Amino acid sequence: MSNEPGNPGDDQPNPFKGTPFEQIFGMLGGGGFPGGASPFGPGGGAAFFQQLQSLMQPHDGPLNWKAASDIARQQAAQEPDPSPGQRDHDRVADAVRLADHWLDATTEFPSGVSTTAAWSRAEWLVETQPVWKVLVEPVAARSVTSLSSGLPEEMKAAAGPFVGIIGQAVGGMLAMQVGQGLGALAGDVLTASDIGLPLGAPGKAGLVLTNVRAFADGLDVSEDDVLLYLALREAAHQRLFAHVPWLREHLIGAVTDYARGLEINAQQIQDRVQEQLRGIDPTNPEAIQGLLEGGLFEAPQTPAQTAALGRLEIALALVEGWVDEVVGQATEERMPAAAKLREAVRRRRAAGGPAEQTFAALVGLELRPRRLRDASTLWGGLRARSGPEARDGVWMHPDLLPSAADLDDPLSFRAEATPPEELSEDEFDAELRKLLDGPDATEE
Repeated sequence: MSNEPGNPGDDQPNPFKGTPFEQIFGMLGGGGFPGGASPFGPGGGAAFFQQLQSLMQPHDGPLNWKAASDIARQQAAQEPDPSPGQRDHDRVADAVRLADHWLDATTEFPSGVSTTAAWSRAEWLVETQPVWKVLVEPVAARSVTSLSSGLPEEMKAAAGPFVGIIGQAVGGMLAMQVGQGLGALAGDVLTASDIGLPLGAPGKAGLVLTNVRAFADGLDVSEDDVLLYLALREAAHQRLFAHVPWLREHLIGAVTDYARGLEINAQQIQDRVQEQLRGIDPTNPEAIQGLLEGGLFEAPQTPAQTAALGRLEIALALVEGWVDEVVGQATEERMPAAAKLREAVRRRRAAGGPAEQTFAALVGLELRPRRLRDASTLWGGLRARSGPEARDGVWMHPDLLPSAADLDDPLSFRAEATPPEELSEDEFDAELRKLLDGPDATEE
């Protein structure tokens, strides 16, 4: 007889009976596959439970970040990941310095870079973990608490004291999924702001050089040009996040709002697990691991989540479109290879590469800026009509940002705009209030 949770002996009931984990743990124990076969051979799920036990060690918060970080580093280390040397750091610093010089001529926002860095994939994991905690923990917390508390009373009665273990098991499985996801993401991202969110520390312009070189290998462009172009994009992101103080919280807040709307239905998970297990090869342990690492806790979107996702998609498109516009303006007469690089980056972002897919698995939503080209056209049109000051001035307040309807007809956004006159401070404040209050405010 075994005392391991979820691996009971023949004379013990499955403690997860009636819960979404009954099928998984029953099969891992050796009794759920045809003929009683276990994917782990004699001893059933012992190896699996040893790994799960390590994920369920005491930790703060809903997720075991130490375990997730260990898994992420192991994943990232599956391919060579050399630490950048001093020459690499100097190259990045020089590229960012030149990028900022070029950008000075295209936007009123001054440089937002306070320091630069050349990262390995492992260093990217360390540098971005604080923001990942903010992004992922609301999803983890909602998953753990809603699944444990949302079990029907008869399931809770059947599980008895193992209800707490269920919460730990969910947290352990999520740590495994997050670790694998971040490890895969580390092998794809190019810069600190590559997916449109400010993942690094404020003011720190970082490039992942191993990935930058891999990206350059697929293009008929020199590595120096690729490095400079990506430095321009990173420096532009840093300017926007530094000088639009509400933007960072606006983007991250939309992600956390999405997580708060997560509703998990234990019965739906039970049904989905049963369906997925029908296609599992009982002789392939990797198939079981794949089941646990992805999609296990996906839930239908609620109306609140749909609204949060809409806000996030528009905001991301506007951020990426602004960066695309100012970098295009900065490189127009200086970098012959810029047009090819601009199109390569646009395709990479719009198609939703591994980075976006991994993020979707981590927090349950896609970060693809579907309207990037429309947003770039909108910003460029506004600049052409009324200058860069008017374009950048839209970022003064979130209520001034273009809407989805504006992106449908980007060249009509403020089509009546003309180059602004010189205004006193009081006149400027009055005009801003008019924009925020709407047309009715002027009729009082």
